Amino acid sequence: MPQDLPAINSLDDVRGLLDDLPPPDETAANQAKLREPELTKPPGSLARLEDISVWLSSWQGKHPPTADKTAILVFAASHGVAQQGVSAFPAEVTAQMVANFEAGGAAINQLCRVQGADLSVTDVGVDTPTGDFSQVPAMSDEECAMAVAQGMAAVNKDWDVIGVGEMGIGNTTATAAISHALFEGEAGDWVGPGTGVVKNALGKKVQVVADSVALHRSAMIDGLEVLRLVGGRELAAMAGAILAARLKRIPVVLDGYVCGAAAAVLESCRPGALDHCIAGHMSAEPAHRRLLEKLNKPPLITLGMRLGEGSGAAIALGIVKAAAACHSGMATFAEAGVSDKS
Repeated sequence: MPQDLPAINSLDDVRGLLDDLPPPDETAANQAKLREPELTKPPGSLARLEDISVWLSSWQGKHPPTADKTAILVFAASHGVAQQGVSAFPAEVTAQMVANFEAGGAAINQLCRVQGADLSVTDVGVDTPTGDFSQVPAMSDEECAMAVAQGMAAVNKDWDVIGVGEMGIGNTTATAAISHALFEGEAGDWVGPGTGVVKNALGKKVQVVADSVALHRSAMIDGLEVLRLVGGRELAAMAGAILAARLKRIPVVLDGYVCGAAAAVLESCRPGALDHCIAGHMSAEPAHRRLLEKLNKPPLITLGMRLGEGSGAAIALGIVKAAAACHSGMATFAEAGVSDKS
């Protein structure tokens, strides 16, 4: 663990960090707000890009904001619940895809290359599946805390903006279970095809989620316990990365449904814990829309994607970079000698 982050040995340590999160920098935000109307464009004409530039300044704690050094952090792990037949792909695909990331052959490699973003891939338990949470807790307190710590350790303080993603066969089942536990409703409201399960297999997935949440409900005292009981190591690591980014004043672009559920765990424990995050995209996984509405995170893009591995966040990084470039690089009316509106 880097020296500028505290040691995480238990979930109580995580709760302690959530109790003392740094706020936005209002001075930097106000500087961005003051500059925006002076730029050579009609007020509001860049729409959400203007909001993003203010958001960047407020969480980076500086003006002008920058988005030159960016990264996508992908966390990979295996799930014991995959043995219940909840995925269209076998569990060994997780390790195979990690090898593909390392060889440069995955979609996320190409997207990071296009965006000029670093790609960080962290194995947080590919060879050590979590417990099958349809029968037992997915993780112990120590195991879950260790995964959170691994996610925190993956965040480099020199990055301007990061995106967070994952790889793990079975993790949309964990995501649905977390979402169902946090936001209730029917289990089927939160279950989708994931890697492509249909018909009877989809029904089995719904039943596994419903039964698993019912099995552990009495122990779900907060979001971190939900994460421990029915989550996965890569979800815990994503939560850790998002938390570390807040502590290091790094804005975060969230990827899809799985990443959103990891983020929701933090928000459920501490409202406002995700104020330094934006949703990169809305995936084709049906419940992602519902989750984003619960988190009040309108997506930057909607392309019907459902790949995971940080792909939506990587594409959205281009929009964030555009916002920073326009805010910082455009001339003001005075500098350009352009007449302002009368």
